Amino acid sequence: MSGERIARVEVLVVVIPRETPYLGAAREGEAPNARGYLVRKGNRTIYPTDDRTMLVRIETASGAIGWGEGFGVIAPRATAEVVVDLLGPLLLGRDPRDPVPLHEDLADTMRVRGFRGGFFGDALAAVDIAVWDLAARLAGLPLVRMLGGQRHDCVPAYVSGLPKPTLAERVAEAEHWASRGFDAVKFAAVVADDGPEAEMVGLRKALGAGVRIAADLHWAYTAAEAIGVIDRLAAHGLWFAEAPVASEDIDGLAAVAAAARVPIAGGEELATAFDVRERLIRRGFAIVQPEMGHTGITQFLRIGHLAEAFHARIIPHATIGVGLFLAASLHASATLAGVVGHEYQHSIMDRNLRFLDQQGMGCAGGAYTLPEGPGLGVVPSAALDPYVRFRETA
Repeated sequence: MSGERIARVEVLVVVIPRETPYLGAAREGEAPNARGYLVRKGNRTIYPTDDRTMLVRIETASGAIGWGEGFGVIAPRATAEVVVDLLGPLLLGRDPRDPVPLHEDLADTMRVRGFRGGFFGDALAAVDIAVWDLAARLAGLPLVRMLGGQRHDCVPAYVSGLPKPTLAERVAEAEHWASRGFDAVKFAAVVADDGPEAEMVGLRKALGAGVRIAADLHWAYTAAEAIGVIDRLAAHGLWFAEAPVASEDIDGLAAVAAAARVPIAGGEELATAFDVRERLIRRGFAIVQPEMGHTGITQFLRIGHLAEAFHARIIPHATIGVGLFLAASLHASATLAGVVGHEYQHSIMDRNLRFLDQQGMGCAGGAYTLPEGPGLGVVPSAALDPYVRFRETA
């Protein structure tokens, strides 16, 4: 193994059609454009009408392979081009068993060009996951064993998103998941058509006191508005309030956290521990929600350890993808003492798991189980091939 070197880096863009867009059907005034994107009026944020993601395949001269996935929901070709044109060539000839030095060296190349996020951060995340997967496979170990050891046999999960067109149907969807052993659910205020308080009241009345209910506010409010909304939701037993103000409004976030009667959660959009640190110093987050598709494994763990140092809880985010970065998130989450839950995007995972060859990974009865085998324990299956829209070698 002493001569292992990266010899090939390949990028794949995947587009999987879906009948109902993420977060549910388009509302009035949210018609998709010709490129398959719609803007949600509730938070002015753009979303695709299908599932889009970007995969990275790294191979050594001996034929060992590692897989990664990065956030590719919007303009995945842009993220892919960063790997093809910049990161991939810099990986060639490097030893994949040095994932942290590799991550740091690649981040340094863009230190003055937006290295803390955006398309570069997402590309770096995908590469980082692939390198860690490859390193663990070369060692013959599950990734969780390479990341410090397995603290949790399974990872608690909460049901995220109730993508139905009416409040009554969303309530019924929540009741369905509660009947299957899930004791926590989160609703999206951006598609709570009757308002977040009506959504909260309807869910609480149906689910009773035994189910935790969180609200994703999608960065849609000013600090003063968020404080009022959260106060009204807290009266009905709110578990936590997520992303209450614009991401850049750190002072507003701190003000909301100081006034709120419930924990404030956030951080899914942040790619590095540096960005999370600014919020933790101001006590803006009681719950940190790292997103593996933005952070990669190296920064995910740094964010997790930083959160623990501030005595904040960790409940990782889970976004659109085929499941490679979800597998990475579960492996990393299982090593962290501060992890008390993990988002379960049932409308994505349950339909896309068929595109992976894997054993063991699933979500049932309120908890995730980790995939088995070396590395991530998952690889793309041949069923994914018809949905590959772009493939290029660095």
